Amino acid sequence: MTTTQTLEQMHELRLGGMYHAYKSQLEQPLNHQLEGQELLAHLLQSEKQHRANEKTTYYLKLAKLRLPATPEQVECSVARNLTRQQLAVLAECTYLTQGQNILITGATGCGKSFLACALGYQACLLGYKTTYLNMNRFIEKITLSKLDGSYIKLLNHLERQTLIILDDFGLQTLTQEIRLTLLQLLEDRYAKKSIIITSQLPVAKWYDYISDPTLADAIMDRLSADALRIELKGGSMRRKKEKPTLPTGQVGL
Repeated sequence: MTTTQTLEQMHELRLGGMYHAYKSQLEQPLNHQLEGQELLAHLLQSEKQHRANEKTTYYLKLAKLRLPATPEQVECSVARNLTRQQLAVLAECTYLTQGQNILITGATGCGKSFLACALGYQACLLGYKTTYLNMNRFIEKITLSKLDGSYIKLLNHLERQTLIILDDFGLQTLTQEIRLTLLQLLEDRYAKKSIIITSQLPVAKWYDYISDPTLADAIMDRLSADALRIELKGGSMRRKKEKPTLPTGQVGL
């Protein structure tokens, strides 16, 4: 079998990683090309990495994260109440294997959504199915699914996600229908799968926000039990990015 035929078969079998790795080897001078066991190991490793990259790309596409954030891009400091060590622990994603929730609170623009999306990216990178929804979108999906009869299908879809990110919790009024759905979602995932929630409201005010005392107790009991809490500090990260750069030699007043 010629090298051309081998490449064609790799392409037909959808062995993309092997195809590109073998093609790259053939382009090398003969004295630099791998042979035998080394070549086989190289091709297998390339295929494995290629499939992992494709899986990550697919999971990121399905997750629909609001921001293209990674853990490396998250600003950590004592002033922000988030250290690089804390972030490194979260990036290991052990909270996912333990079914823990993460509650991220802080003022408008302090980077809550960015941090949540960075953790969502890391989850996808490690092979965990992830879904991002801001509360407007979550409420819209629940309402529409009730109307078109796909409510159970939606719940089953969400139950299959290892990580769900609910962004901007506390900005919209919750109806009884949404409260019950939130409780069902938490019940299905309790101690098995994780939810990350971001909110401008301190966790202590979530009871009042949920409003219904009985449902508030049930929801908060499942949501906050053994949850990791992050209260981001500092001013708006958006203002920092938008701050104009003064021309050379000019001093701001």
